[in-house]
Amino acid sequence: MSRVIQVFEFEKLTLHMDWRGRSLEPRELDKLYEFNDKNNNVYFTGIRDGVKFKNYVGVIQIGGLTIEILPKTDKNVVEDSDFTAWHGALLNMLKICKHINVNSVSEANLKRKHNSLLDLYFEMYLDEVQSLLRAGLVKQYRRDSSNVLALKGRLDFNKNIQQNLIHQERFYTVHQVYDFENLVNQIILRGLSILGALTYNSQLKDRIARLKANFPEIKEIPIQKHHFEKVKENRKTVAYSRALQIAKMIILNYSPDIRSGQENMLTLLFDMNKLWEEYVYRMLLRTKNDNITVSFQNKQVFWEGRTIRPDLVLIRNKNKDNAETFIIDTKWKVLDATNPKPSDNDLKQMYAYNLYWDAKRSMLLYPNSKVINEGFGNYWKGREEKPHEIEHKIEYDRTNQCKVGFINVLDENDYLNLNIGTEIFEKII
Repeated sequence: MSRVIQVFEFEKLTLHMDWRGRSLEPRELDKLYEFNDKNNNVYFTGIRDGVKFKNYVGVIQIGGLTIEILPKTDKNVVEDSDFTAWHGALLNMLKICKHINVNSVSEANLKRKHNSLLDLYFEMYLDEVQSLLRAGLVKQYRRDSSNVLALKGRLDFNKNIQQNLIHQERFYTVHQVYDFENLVNQIILRGLSILGALTYNSQLKDRIARLKANFPEIKEIPIQKHHFEKVKENRKTVAYSRALQIAKMIILNYSPDIRSGQENMLTLLFDMNKLWEEYVYRMLLRTKNDNITVSFQNKQVFWEGRTIRPDLVLIRNKNKDNAETFIIDTKWKVLDATNPKPSDNDLKQMYAYNLYWDAKRSMLLYPNSKVINEGFGNYWKGREEKPHEIEHKIEYDRTNQCKVGFINVLDENDYLNLNIGTEIFEKII
C-alpha cells in the first residue's frame, strides 16, 4: 500500500505521529538513516526517533512511502492550501529551470495534486523510451566469442579443440555481431526494471510491462556510474540523450533493499539555494529589456588562486559610452522583513563585489510572502568620493550601496509569481 507524506524544508518527521497525522515506520527511518550516513548527513539531520530536513527539496521514495519535501518562505502556521501551493510552485520552478522537460509535462499534469514529482519523471522516462522503440533502437557492432556453424571471423584454436573435438561441424570463433546488445540499450532497460520495482502506480506498471515486452532480447547488467562515463554521443545515440539523463538520475539514486526487497529507495533532491539562484536568473532573462544584460556565475581572482563569484551581474547600457553595473546575490533563507539583519559575512561579500565589478549598487535577494519596499544602505568606505558635511550633517555620494531585498515567490492566487523578473529590476535599477 502506498502513502504520501508532505513536509516543508526544516520540518521534523519522527516515529511519533505529529499534529498533522504524519509519522514514519521504524524500517523507513532505518532506511533514511542509512541513506544519510552514505551522503555525509547532507540532506537532513538525524534526531531522536526521526529526521529534520535541511534546505533540500524534492522527493524520497522508500517502498510504498513517498516523502515530498517542499520549499517555504515564511514561518507561519501551515495550512493545507500551503502544501498545494508550494507543490505546484516547486514543479513550475523545476520546469522553468529545465529540470523537467517542458514538452513532456503538460500544465494539466503539473496541476494534478496526486501526481508526485517522481511520477512526472517516471512518465517522462517512459515517454522517451516509447519514442525510442517506435523509431527503432540503435544497433552496434560488438565482439563475440561463440560456437558457430559457419567459419567467420578468427578461429580460436584452443577453445575450438576443447569444445569441438567431437562436433567437428562447429567452429569456435571470435567474430563481430551487429545487434541491439550495446551499453545504451542496457542502460535504458535497467532503468525500466528499476521503475517496475519502485512504482506503485498501476498505470505506470502497465506501461512498463508493455515497453519491456517490446524490448529486444538483450542481457540486463548492473549499471554503475562508470558505465555512463563510457557512453559517447554520436549521430546514432543523440536521440538517447534525454532518456539517458533521466536513467542516470534513476539508477544512481536507487538504493535497493538487499535484505527484504520491500524498502527499495529512490531520491530526487535539489539544493534550494541553487534552484532559487537559477530560477531568478531565468526569470530575469524572460523579462526582455534591450538596455540590460544579465550574466550568471561571473568570477574574478580575489586572493592568490581564489576567486569570488556573485550570482548575477546586471549591466545597463544607457548609451554607447555609459554603462552601469548592478550585483545580485540570491539567498534562500527566511529573514525577518520588519527588521532585516543580514549576516556580516554577506554584507562584506557584497562590499567586495561592488569594488571588484565597479558597481554602485548591489542587492541581497531573499524570498518572502509579502510585497515590501526597501531602501538602500550605504557602506562607509571604499570609494574615492568622501562623505561631505552639509549644515553639520553627513551627506553621502551614494556610490557604494547595498540593499536587502525581498520578493514574493507566489502571486495573489498562490501560483508561482511569473512577474518576478520585472519586480527585481525595479528593486535594484
